Parts: sequence; structure tokens; C-alpha cells
Amino acid sequence: MDFAITDAALAIGHHILIFALAGVLAFELGVIRPGMTATDITRVGRVDLWYGILAGLILIVGFVRANFAAKGWEYYSVNHFFWAKIAAFALVGLLSVPPTIAIIRWRRAVTADPSFVPQVGTVRRFLWLEVFFFALIPVFAALMARGYGMPA
Repeated sequence: MDFAITDAALAIGHHILIFALAGVLAFELGVIRPGMTATDITRVGRVDLWYGILAGLILIVGFVRANFAAKGWEYYSVNHFFWAKIAAFALVGLLSVPPTIAIIRWRRAVTADPSFVPQVGTVRRFLWLEVFFFALIPVFAALMARGYGMPA
């Protein structure tokens, strides 16, 4: 496989994974609402597992891409918008922890009592914060890709 194809394959894979993660986040925001049923809780629990898997794959593919694709680590390592993008991604990951913990607790509660109905207000606030910071990632990526954020 030549360099251009490798670069394109890594870019495509990275973008597909990011869109899939956005889909999982949108799903969770749509399903986690007042009046959730036991089926909703079970479903969101299964989907939340994919959130973690996709986030891990995004990191792996992203860092492989940064090191071995078109611009190389020398470009990314000094770009302020690259690090802003990484920080936003890390913040989204940290913000996803409380909802994941809540979902695990809900799954246990609904197993013990199928009529369990969770309180979702705090979890929804975390999800909306995730959406906000997730939306900054493509902004930083677009600026970074165009050379903004490079040291003077």
C-alpha cells in the first residue's frame, strides 16, 4: 500500500469512527429521558459500551494518523489547535464517566426491580456538556488542518 492510500485510509477510518461516536452520543441523549423503561435502560447500557470502544479506536487511529500520515508528528506536536482538539476529546471522555456509572447502576437496579425508573436530569446535563465540547473538536480540527495554531 502506498503512502497516499495509507493516509487516505487512516483519515477515512478516523472520520467514520468519530461520526459513529457522535451517533452513540445522539442515541444516548435521545433515549435517556424521563420515564425510561427497563428496555430503554438495557439498550442504552449496550450502546454505552460502544461509546468506550469507539473512543479507544479513535485515539488509536488518530495517533497512528498523526505519526505516520501526511503531516507527521512534527506538525501536530507543536500545533496549538491539535492540543486543543485532544483536550476537548479528553474532556468529553471525562464527562462521559458519570453517565456511564449511572447507566451501570440503572442496569443493576432494573435487574433487581423491573419497575425501576431512573432520575435522568444530571445525566442529561452531562450528555449536553459532552455534545458542546464534542462540537469543538471539528472546529479545532479544521483550524489545525489549515495551519492555524502553529507557533510563530
